[in-house]
Amino acid sequence: QVQLVESGGRLVQAGGSLRLDCIGFGRSFESDAMGWFRQAPGKEREFVSAISVNSGTKYYSASVEGRFTISRDNSQNMVFLQMNDLKPEDTARYYCAARRGYGLGSRESSSYADWGQGTQVTVSS
Repeated sequence: QVQLVESGGRLVQAGGSLRLDCIGFGRSFESDAMGWFRQAPGKEREFVSAISVNSGTKYYSASVEGRFTISRDNSQNMVFLQMNDLKPEDTARYYCAARRGYGLGSRESSSYADWGQGTQVTVSS
């Protein structure tokens, strides 16, 4: 069974940092671009960041550019999201996704085939 499992979300104060981890099970994701998305209550899921298969190309949303860093370790079948200078507006459930068979990431959630269940990040002011 193909599965993506996120971890690392928790309650943190504004200005703090968190690292989210995502590990894949059931198959290798080394040939897939990976992405992070988030969804806040009452809002649509939005793009956060994406990384290419060789880590050479990374995309960020304007709201997290300069504060978040995406990375991956293909040997461990993992992708990470380092989040610094967190703000209350970053509060959301964060999802890891795999863009099966594509080398480059995308900002479009519909182009990702595999999704995790998400991990909750709450930033208090």
